[in-house]
Amino acid sequence: METLLSRLGFSLFLLCTFALYDLSSSFSPVDNYLINCGASLDSVVDNRRFVSDSSDSPDSHLSSAQTFSLCAGTLLPGLPQIYHTARVFNAPSKYVFNVKDPGMHMVRLHFHRFSSSRLNLGNSHFHVLVNELVALTNFSGGNLVGTPKVMEYLLWVNSEKLEITFVPAKKSNFAFVNAIEVISAPKDLILETAQLVNGDEIEEFEGLNKQAFEVAYRVTVGGVKVTPFNDSLWRTWMPDDAYLKSSEGSTKVYFGGRIKYQDDVGASREVGPDNVYDSTRLIQSKNGSIPNVNLTWEFPVMEDYKYLVRMHFCDIASISLGLLFFNVYVNGHLAYKDLDLSASTNYVLASPFYVDFVVDADHSGIVSVSVGPSSKSMAYTVDALLNGVEIMKMNNSAFSLDGKLPAVMLLKCWPRRSVGILLPLIALLCLLLSFLAIMHRRKNKADTVPWSKLPMDVHEISPKQSKVQLSNMVT
Repeated sequence: METLLSRLGFSLFLLCTFALYDLSSSFSPVDNYLINCGASLDSVVDNRRFVSDSSDSPDSHLSSAQTFSLCAGTLLPGLPQIYHTARVFNAPSKYVFNVKDPGMHMVRLHFHRFSSSRLNLGNSHFHVLVNELVALTNFSGGNLVGTPKVMEYLLWVNSEKLEITFVPAKKSNFAFVNAIEVISAPKDLILETAQLVNGDEIEEFEGLNKQAFEVAYRVTVGGVKVTPFNDSLWRTWMPDDAYLKSSEGSTKVYFGGRIKYQDDVGASREVGPDNVYDSTRLIQSKNGSIPNVNLTWEFPVMEDYKYLVRMHFCDIASISLGLLFFNVYVNGHLAYKDLDLSASTNYVLASPFYVDFVVDADHSGIVSVSVGPSSKSMAYTVDALLNGVEIMKMNNSAFSLDGKLPAVMLLKCWPRRSVGILLPLIALLCLLLSFLAIMHRRKNKADTVPWSKLPMDVHEISPKQSKVQLSNMVT
């Protein structure tokens, strides 16, 4: 009995130790701004406090006066408190955040198009700028009324401030936002280089971490939805079912063991959480022959942009090291031949690994990824697998993620209110000056003594004649 109790006590000690280790090693960002827009009180979501942006709050960060707060009327049950209110902007307005940790930052903008007796947020139309980056143009808060929309961006910040500017598309329009997150990212989240897939050629892409990104898709393969509560960077990972072209020949696998993260090798917990790496879809030979099949996922995208394609791998299915070899394809092109996860993870099973590819979106409007057996694949083993996929749009030459106009042009398009007031003032001033000039001219005419021209035919009078005339006048 004592032996059993001691074993239970030791197991409890180990469990507490691992729990404390996980808490101590969790990511703690230097810059961590969470704003509850339009609210008078703070709100807690997933154990994170979003502070009010009201003028009474010391943490408002709102630097514009032409705004007002709006409260929702009826809401969907269970909707987080941050979607109950919104900050509305009638003119270009911005939030300003001090940057203590220069480098890559994550910016999340939360939108919920609710209706109230005062205003329907579905009628909004606006642009969003993050420093010099054009994040959104002609945006209206999302496609579905009543469903929150979260736009997530990653960008390099080397200035002392990060500014988020909301610009109504026209003077008759307005902009809004429900919540804002500005978080300094881990240093290993986006590295300097990636593999550029240029047709059948693979080239080195330099300066990846200096680009700006919009997260288009974040997918966990074979698993269930991963919520921000279960991700150290508070991300959401959606199931892959909607993007899988065909599940024929594939098997879902779940792993109940511990994911073995390694320092300086493969992926960290911030790159991908346990709940992404502990599930997978795989191809496995059932007999002596290797299946002639690939697993393919397709993601609709916008043309004329480059995309960062991040593929996550973790061998949670092989019974031994050195048995898994497979090919990786991006847009139908061979991007990684004979991927050996054992060698890539220093020969540790259940250790996560990822690969970054950069690809141009073609005219099909689809970015596809595939995995399949290679010439080194073996029978009676796992022949290919994938654990997660991220697709991120990259900024174009105008430093925009939505359109071809740079930020300075979008700001110039706004009809400034000062111009509308200045023109009538100038016209009124001209009228006043004209009136004063006329009144001044009339006054001068009234004060002047009348005069007449002297006659030119007056005869000259001698002194003698003048005396005679004078004497005649006297008499």
